[in-house]
Amino acid sequence: MARVFQPLTGLSSWRRLAPHVWGRPEDPTVYGVMELVVDHTLPYLDALGRDAGVKIRLSHLVTKGLAVAIREQPESNAIVSQRRLKGRRDVDVFVQVAVDGGRDLSGTKIARADEKSLVEITRELAERVARVRRRADPGVERTKSMVERLPNRLLGWTVRTMEYLLYDLQIDLSRFGIMPDQFGSAMVSNIGTFEGFGMSFALAPLVPISRCPIVVLVGEVQRKPVVEDERVVVRSVVTLGCTFDHRVLDGAQGIAIAARLKQIVENPARELAADDAERAVASRAAAG
Repeated sequence: MARVFQPLTGLSSWRRLAPHVWGRPEDPTVYGVMELVVDHTLPYLDALGRDAGVKIRLSHLVTKGLAVAIREQPESNAIVSQRRLKGRRDVDVFVQVAVDGGRDLSGTKIARADEKSLVEITRELAERVARVRRRADPGVERTKSMVERLPNRLLGWTVRTMEYLLYDLQIDLSRFGIMPDQFGSAMVSNIGTFEGFGMSFALAPLVPISRCPIVVLVGEVQRKPVVEDERVVVRSVVTLGCTFDHRVLDGAQGIAIAARLKQIVENPARELAADDAERAVASRAAAG
């Protein structure tokens, strides 16, 4: 039996009590809204994308920034299993993807997103999304096929049983095409994809069967009035709708993650420079 998750030690009394206070994640949901100024961010992403030959979106940056923020708050990288908090080994981020012309929703997991550069995340996501949209991802297609074949009376029971086997008993189901911890530490979804037709702001529910404690929706960038140094100026602003599982995160952790995410999204050139520089040095060393 593969042990993917390990018990966390040194937890506060509240963190130990929280899994027993609430039931599944329909109970302990906390919502938050962040408005981030991206006047400096958008030109940076455009320039970086031109150099790399890829289209880098704000959702890619949010994916990277969220992964870094979670890494720096390791107690938040957890899962509730058998009414105990257990730690995840890696920081993986599940990125939701619209398929079939927006009529259906799928997604893909970026493993160890905190360790990858913004360009690496963008390229990996583009490749994976292309596979999903052309129905060439075996795991996604196997899951969709199962959902389509099962009658309604068995669908809920089957999904909950798989959830129990994966997350509570930690049984390896990969031989059936079901990978462990398919959704990872957080979910990101871009609801402002189509300029002029996207949504500026929304809040998403947690997905109980995913055991994922953080969901972030990235809205459409809008021009808004912002107060700076006692003056009202117009800036490009993106709104993030954030949903948390309060059994896993408390206020202090949530604020710390939000603050770090804000730093990275509003000034990626400064905040990600060290990671990119170190990766470039390592790449040159390996090539030499």
